[in-house]
Amino acid sequence: MDFESIVPDKSISLFVKNILVFEEPDEKQKTLLPFFADGYPGLMFQESKNGLLVKPHDKVMPAFFLYGQTIRPIELVLDGKYKLVVFQLYPFVLKSFFKVNPKDLNDDCYNLERLQNKDVTKTIKYLQSNLNTAPMVKAISELLFSIFQAKKESLDFTIGQAIQLILNYKGQFSINELSKELNITERTLERRFVNEVGISPKQFSKIIQFQLSLEQLTIKDYSKLTDVVYANGFADQSHFIKVFKAFTGKTPKMFKRKT
Repeated sequence: MDFESIVPDKSISLFVKNILVFEEPDEKQKTLLPFFADGYPGLMFQESKNGLLVKPHDKVMPAFFLYGQTIRPIELVLDGKYKLVVFQLYPFVLKSFFKVNPKDLNDDCYNLERLQNKDVTKTIKYLQSNLNTAPMVKAISELLFSIFQAKKESLDFTIGQAIQLILNYKGQFSINELSKELNITERTLERRFVNEVGISPKQFSKIIQFQLSLEQLTIKDYSKLTDVVYANGFADQSHFIKVFKAFTGKTPKMFKRKT
């Protein structure tokens, strides 16, 4: 499998974190791609010979879809050759851009053809006729920029700022500190965050802590497990193991055996 990470164009970097491209040219290859909670919803275009199946939901995915917060672990199953282009989105844009309730998209997806938007339809047709990475990325970037231009007045930039603060502090910024920094009450912050992101600021923070610990475990950047625990703001080892298992279905020890 070939993998590429692409820095988004400056015109869309306010709401696109990263662009990921996965590609398999082998007709006989079976691919299993695990995905865990990372805090970012996204857009995915997929072209696959035998379809894209999501486990454990046993759901066959459409060509171009929006996905919400991944909370429970999933696995993408592909049989044969495929190409996946993924735009990871900062989560404060879902509701304004796509007229969906972000909470309804937790562990779920939305077929973008349902928008019945002529620009979306045109983009899908173009993507299906041109599978070269650069023009595909350009086409999706242009679609997102046009949506941004039309919807930017309805974006909640305070929640965008809240997300950035949580990221800057690696998930270790209390909700009380966050609300003071943004000059809004905790209750208002909680309500608006759930409304725009689909999960609470506390849960989003926990996901960011988990992701950083997952990265540390994956690249083996530690001497003992407690190094990972305390570096990422977990109270103790048992708490870390509980959170890690909730997001991956495995204990850290089981996960390390697989990597």
